[in-house]
Amino acid sequence: MNRSELARIANAMVAKNKGILAADESTGTIKKRFDSIKLDSTEEHRRTYREMLFTAPGAAESISGVIFYDETIRQKTRDGKPFPEYLSSLGIVPGIKVDTGAKPLSAFPNETITEGLDGLRERLADYRKLGARFAKWRAVIDIADGIPTSYAVEANADALARYAALCQEQEIVPIVEPEVLMDGDHSIERCEEVTNNVLRSVFDHLARARIYLEGMVLKPNMVISGKKAANRAPPEAVAEATVRCLKRHVPPAVPGIAFLSGGQSSTEATLHLSLMNKLGPLPWTLTFSYGRALQDDALKAWGGTPANFEAGQKAFAKRARLNGMATTGRYSTDMESKAA
Repeated sequence: MNRSELARIANAMVAKNKGILAADESTGTIKKRFDSIKLDSTEEHRRTYREMLFTAPGAAESISGVIFYDETIRQKTRDGKPFPEYLSSLGIVPGIKVDTGAKPLSAFPNETITEGLDGLRERLADYRKLGARFAKWRAVIDIADGIPTSYAVEANADALARYAALCQEQEIVPIVEPEVLMDGDHSIERCEEVTNNVLRSVFDHLARARIYLEGMVLKPNMVISGKKAANRAPPEAVAEATVRCLKRHVPPAVPGIAFLSGGQSSTEATLHLSLMNKLGPLPWTLTFSYGRALQDDALKAWGGTPANFEAGQKAFAKRARLNGMATTGRYSTDMESKAA
């Protein structure tokens, strides 16, 4: 394991004023996105859409890395340049989603375990040859009556640690993603309680697996009320609860925390991140690793129409820039209405 190289890549991924584009939607998920603009999910449409995002003028100033799906890491620009090679030429780190999804956890109704450890060592070696320098694995923790159980939390934390160890063995930086879902009607206090338990377990397992903390990135949920909660906590409360929770459990050796958006609106996710960065000084960089919250505006502006390709790129570059500003606490909601 080349520790200095892992640390270098991890730090590049969480550079100030930049964040990570999660473009790792599965074929099923991107079909749902394309359905919303009445576009068939063909391989060429998927390639064109990703190219629109990756080649957007100015986006590289706010994007530090891109998470690919297996299909996407093998695709090329219209000029025939492999996507990983193209992004690397801009100083953007290519990454890859390596888990195979959350499956039902036997004997534990309504809970899941993320699969994909079988054959992972060999797959990581192949992805590294294709240009990937970091990977992502998502564990899913739901909140409802009687769940999450401690067993489900421990099982997912163990899988995250085993995945992270295999990544570092292959000189690939692991993004460790334990997501406490914001579905449901739970309070922000309940979310904080569960997130505390999850992060405590995750870092316990990472320590036992001898993970080099300086060579990883954490991708957690924000501490936030459930989407169906009657009285959802205001943005300032989300920022304070999230930072409080992270300070309790995330060692300062971790170079950065790249939040998932987890169903928040684009503006909500950007505002929460900016408010957190105003609470400094913090021992790690707080940045973003957003999928839908970075792409929604671009998807709507493009609409699957070739004539709107440039409009989609402008919408993406603007959203990326606003999130980049949020990494230093400089974003405000009145920036949304200003011209791109």
